[in-house]
This record gives sequence, C-alpha cells and structure tokens, in this order.
Amino acid sequence: MTAERIPGFRESRLPRLARRVPWRHVLTLVPLVLVAVIAVQHWPVLVDGFGHLRDASWPWLLAAGGATCLTWVAAAFTRQGAVIQPLPRWRLLATQLAAGSANHLLPTGLGSGAVNLRFMTVCGVPLATSSAALALYLLAESIARVGLMAVFFVAFPDALRLDGLLPAGDVGPVLAVAGALVAVALAGLLLVRRVREPVFRFVRSALGEARSVHTRPSRALALWGGSLAFPALQAAGLVAVGRALGLDVPPAHMALAYLAATVAVALIPTPGGLGSVEAALIVALVAAGGPVAVATAVVLAYRIITVWVPLLPGALTLGALVRLKVI
Repeated sequence: MTAERIPGFRESRLPRLARRVPWRHVLTLVPLVLVAVIAVQHWPVLVDGFGHLRDASWPWLLAAGGATCLTWVAAAFTRQGAVIQPLPRWRLLATQLAAGSANHLLPTGLGSGAVNLRFMTVCGVPLATSSAALALYLLAESIARVGLMAVFFVAFPDALRLDGLLPAGDVGPVLAVAGALVAVALAGLLLVRRVREPVFRFVRSALGEARSVHTRPSRALALWGGSLAFPALQAAGLVAVGRALGLDVPPAHMALAYLAATVAVALIPTPGGLGSVEAALIVALVAAGGPVAVATAVVLAYRIITVWVPLLPGALTLGALVRLKVI
C-alpha cells in the first residue's frame, strides 16, 4: 500500500514552519535569555555586590578571580579522572565553563550534570559508562568536600561560634533537631523502596566505575586531586574576597565557614544555590566572628565574582558548544 497525495491538499503551515525553524540556533539563545531573567530577578543583589567591589583591594579580588578560573581546571581533571576513556582536553575545559553557567540556570547539579553527560556521549562514551562516571564524580566531590571540612573542624575546633547566633541553651535543641532530621532521612532511605533503590543504584554504579578508574593511577590521581582542589579553590576565593574587604576573620576560619555553609545547603534545590548559599555563608561568617555588615558585603562580592561575572561568558560558551555540536 502506498500513500498518494490528495489533489488540492495543502500541508498545514505549522509543521512546515516548525521544520524551517533553525532549532539549534534557537537553543544557543536560551542560556542568554535565562541569564537576563535571573539578572532582573536579582538586580538589587547585583547592584549591592558591585557597589562593595568598588571599595575593595583589587589584588585580592584578582586572586579571587584566579581561584575561580582554576576551579574549572579542577573540575576538568575530576571529570577526566572519573572515566577511563580519554576526553578532548580543551573541549573538556570549555565544557566545565559552560556547565558552571548551566548549573546556575537550573536546579543544583542538574545543569552541570546534563551538560557533562551530553559531552561524554558526543565523545563516544557509552551512556551507561558516562552515567556511572557522573555518579562517581558527584560521590568523589562530596566525599572530598565533607572530608576537607572534617579536617578543618578537627584542626580549628573553635572556628565557628554559635553562641552569638543562638540564645544560650539553644545549641543543644538545635543539634537534637538536626540529628532527628538526619535520622528521618536515613530511615526513609532504608525503608522507602522508591527512594532506596535509585540511591543504591547510584552508589553501585559509582563504585563500579571507581574500581575501573582506580586500576589507572593517573585517573585516580586526577579524580581525587581534582575533587579536593575544587572546594579548596572555592574556599580560597572566599578568603581572598574577605581580605579584599577587610573581614577580620582568620583565613582558615573563613575557609571552614565556606565548607560548612556549602555542605549545609547542598540538598536545597535552587538554581546554583542562589539565595540559599548567600544566607548560609553570611551565617557561617558571622559564626566565625565576622561583623554582620562586613560578612554580608564579603558574601555579595564573592558571589558576584564566582557566579555573576562568569555567568555571561559561560552562557555564550554553552551556546557555542551547542551550535558546534560539542554537546
């Protein structure tokens, strides 16, 4: 049986127009539109942040910018360390810049994960392997961040002072509530099948890829070296901004405040942690002994340097990678 065109029948205009639209070119504009929308929504924060930068010490701000750029290199090392197959170096580095921008436009982790998953797929990595590599990256980065925070807590046990934030006698109840929430989360993980099975699959895939990766010392070094360097460079950036604005808090205490704040908000599903990270960082810096006004200025300036300044070039890179079919 063959289909015959009915005389006088004209194809609907909508399908014809849909085929004529250069969708790949349209997709390159989507990140820029999202950047504009988020910038409008957070315009007061941008104005305040740039206002604080005018009075800051520029050498320290340049150091913070350098630390931010090095985080993309650390992320590239970690991504390569999570997969056996070699990835194109410069395209991998550009993808990390684009992934950082995507991470601030979508709920935490989704944008970066989607960009890197697509990049590995285009590079010929099987979907199962790239998914396992993504799981291993997240697992290694989480272990490194929490481990680094634990080391700082042991080395500087008095760095974060909660007595200035909570009334006397309230620290115990707050810790009890936090412990209860952790216990409920663990119980849900163990008892609820729909939660337990995806989490266990995630861990199994990550551990399976980890066994393969650790047969290659160079891959293992890249994985764990990059995983440790990434949060360390982020914390160094905050320390540099704190120095630039004259925050009277020891550098190690500022680094611990950053690690504690980012670990605390890791599960909050906001795009790039916008809003939640700022609040947690201000609270942590005040707990480390910084004045509220100066701590607020430091956090706003830090987020300008690490989020808002790279957002536009990251979005442009993302659009270019989409157009060039790199992702």
